[in-house]
Amino acid sequence: MIIDGKLLEYLENLSCLTLSDGEKERLSADLGEILSFMERLGELDAAGVPERSHPFDDVNAFREDEAGGSFDRSLILRNAPEKNGEAFIAPKTVE
Repeated sequence: MIIDGKLLEYLENLSCLTLSDGEKERLSADLGEILSFMERLGELDAAGVPERSHPFDDVNAFREDEAGGSFDRSLILRNAPEKNGEAFIAPKTVE
């Protein structure tokens, strides 16, 4: 892929940025290095390696939703600066 002024202008518009000439030169060099590295990845022998979208096998480890015990309310409310016996009392933040 050739990184020219047209591509840099497209990327500049796409990212809603305005780049100086120096920044464009630096970006062009950086993109060139990134793309050459990506080309090197294409040289790897990936035969027999399964395609993956996630590095681990257990992506979605679902479990049954079961009701369980809760914490003792009195223990939780013991640290509250203000409480009404059932819940924390907090200052009103939205009118």
